[in-house]
Amino acid sequence: MFQAIVERTKNFMTSVTKAERKKYGQFFTSEKTAQYMAQMFHFDLSHPEITLLDTGAGTGILSASIVWNLIKLGYKGKISLVCYENDNQVIPVLIENLEYMRQYANLNYRVITENYITSQHFSGNLNLFELKECKYDYIIGNPPYMKISKDAPEALHMQHICHGTPNLYFLFWAMAINNLKENGELVYIVPRSWTSGAYFERFRKFLFKHSTIQMVHLFVSRDKVFSEDPILQETMIIKIKKTNQRPDSIVITSCSTKDFKNLSHFQVPYNTVVAHNNYVFLPTNKEEADVLTRINGFPNTLKSLQVPMHTGLVVDFREREALKDKAEPDTYPLFYSSHISKDGQVVWPTGKSGEYIHTNRTGLLQSNSNYIFIKRFTSKEEPRRLQCGIYLSSHYPKYKYISTQNKINFIECRSLDMLYGVFALLNSTLYDQYYRILNGSTQVNSSEVNAMPIPSAKTISKIGEELLGQPLSTELCDKILEKWI
Repeated sequence: MFQAIVERTKNFMTSVTKAERKKYGQFFTSEKTAQYMAQMFHFDLSHPEITLLDTGAGTGILSASIVWNLIKLGYKGKISLVCYENDNQVIPVLIENLEYMRQYANLNYRVITENYITSQHFSGNLNLFELKECKYDYIIGNPPYMKISKDAPEALHMQHICHGTPNLYFLFWAMAINNLKENGELVYIVPRSWTSGAYFERFRKFLFKHSTIQMVHLFVSRDKVFSEDPILQETMIIKIKKTNQRPDSIVITSCSTKDFKNLSHFQVPYNTVVAHNNYVFLPTNKEEADVLTRINGFPNTLKSLQVPMHTGLVVDFREREALKDKAEPDTYPLFYSSHISKDGQVVWPTGKSGEYIHTNRTGLLQSNSNYIFIKRFTSKEEPRRLQCGIYLSSHYPKYKYISTQNKINFIECRSLDMLYGVFALLNSTLYDQYYRILNGSTQVNSSEVNAMPIPSAKTISKIGEELLGQPLSTELCDKILEKWI
């Protein structure tokens, strides 16, 4: 049964262009991924009826995987399945597959072609455990991955959990929690981006108010997830349960193959995964868990010590007329990520075009002070995510102001001890590991770095004292940190 539906899915995909699928944010789940997702549920086979929901059904491959798994487990009761799908091209294939499934199971199904988000009431901050319309035992989904405008109907419908420009996938996820019965289970395949940062803060609060994480699967390679579609986002499969009873631990699995062989399993305390700030950390081994334990015990943050990280000021393509290749009267240095060298220094000028800016707009200028510059973007293959350089105002005394391109972040420190101390933290192996566990993307976000726990100002200054005048290598930073923290 399942293999026949997989083949119909493959045939449909060859008939529809990627551009057409992109309009709906469609990325079809691969056969092995669908099977693995269905096996993550803990089914109560004693129920005379099991209610299922597939929130963005496509051709029905996820519905088929869960029904086929129930058949293999010997379930004899009634299966009631609801599929949401509003792509008219795929709906005939979905219905054909559902009819085919009825030959093998006691299955009743309903296909709803309305908008999954706007056609339902969203309960927002209400107590979801008291709602009578929560009607599904198990929900499975590969929600559409697509950014929408902040005034899109879906965003306005669920504005309690939206911040800035939302993505459909977490709106689907929140609505699915809304649809789950108490103690019901949900298995979704989603990007990793929701685990941290201010952008998803409201959603995470909603998630942890009404449910708990039970299990997570991480894909080591980004090209092993979807059928025929290359994906750049870090992706995970997550299982949650609609309960406020936290488990003692969460199982995190990972593998580097698309057939889910040679899985690694790591059991982590729940409080290690879900931190006090509602960030989600996903360690895959004891070394990573030890990094979290070590850092999460520190009492301060960059923000609390009043040395926050900011994003660079200049979007260069918007300020082309202000950019200059050579020094002119009333021009100021403009720093890019390429000015951050591998030895922790900031080297300027280098002969790069647009290294100077001519402007009197205060929003594009900052005081010529002492800074740590940090690259905002790195490639996945690079050995470090946090790549930093120290900028000293004394090296450029003739300038009252400087400027920074928005592909770097910066931290201003008045004290040299604090400057070198914060640099030592960010340039260390320990904090680079921490950030990689926190954020699966290649972008360094200021909100996340500002929320990282750090030692006291006194300890950071002591670290900085030791680094002053020494080579700015990661090896030396690691050695100094071992002494002080």
